[in-house]
Amino acid sequence: MNSSRIYSEISNGIGELILNKPEKRNALSSDMWGAIPELIAEFQENRDVKTVIIHGGTAGAFAAGADISEFESIYATAESAANSADLISNALTSIAECRKPVIAAIDGACVGGGVSVALAADIRVAGEGSRFAVTPAKLGLVYPVDDTRRLIEAVGVPAAKDILLTGRLFLTEEAFRLGLVTRMVAAGEALATARTLAEQIGLNSLWSHGATKRSFKAVNEGWTDKTAEAKALFLESFSNEDFEEGYTAFLGKRPAKFTYC
Repeated sequence: MNSSRIYSEISNGIGELILNKPEKRNALSSDMWGAIPELIAEFQENRDVKTVIIHGGTAGAFAAGADISEFESIYATAESAANSADLISNALTSIAECRKPVIAAIDGACVGGGVSVALAADIRVAGEGSRFAVTPAKLGLVYPVDDTRRLIEAVGVPAAKDILLTGRLFLTEEAFRLGLVTRMVAAGEALATARTLAEQIGLNSLWSHGATKRSFKAVNEGWTDKTAEAKALFLESFSNEDFEEGYTAFLGKRPAKFTYC
């Protein structure tokens, strides 16, 4: 499901997923949520893409929450509400489980569903003065459990409770201090910084990136070094082509030229 309100571009090994609804500061609508899994899948399958960036294009915002104009129809019945919840969950899961590193480049408003998208990314770069909030409590709703888990992983339980129970607006400076934002940069510089970071990440092994992301998920699943799957993943690293290239390049004091695995 493609949408003119969200589209992709590929350049210099970077796949960019661009939110494109400036008239509503990129408020996320059903067609946008529905398009995300397909766009992420295309990035994963494209051998030229090493890193993914999600950003708000020219809208002056990352994403100002959900498109409230849809609420009357989305929440008209329990069935339509459940379908919408699945649509959003599938989109966020596709970002979180992308085998390639995902960076959220945030300038401007990042509210509600925008925070959910950012939390599903691996790294969040935000310009100073950007505005954050998670506002289900102001709408009589509850933040989904997966989103709540990701928020807790980023900021801890006490800060997550503060953010969710107050629904308050806060700026990049506080988001960075809490851990919601990974890197804080000058206003308007988030995308340029994310691109530089993506190029740096893209020089490393894609096999290692995928395995590392699997390891983070495995920690939540209770794996230890003695878990059979953990041992297998660790030993697999010594048998893939990237390891041979990596240590050969190191010994030869040259940049590694990793293959896609």
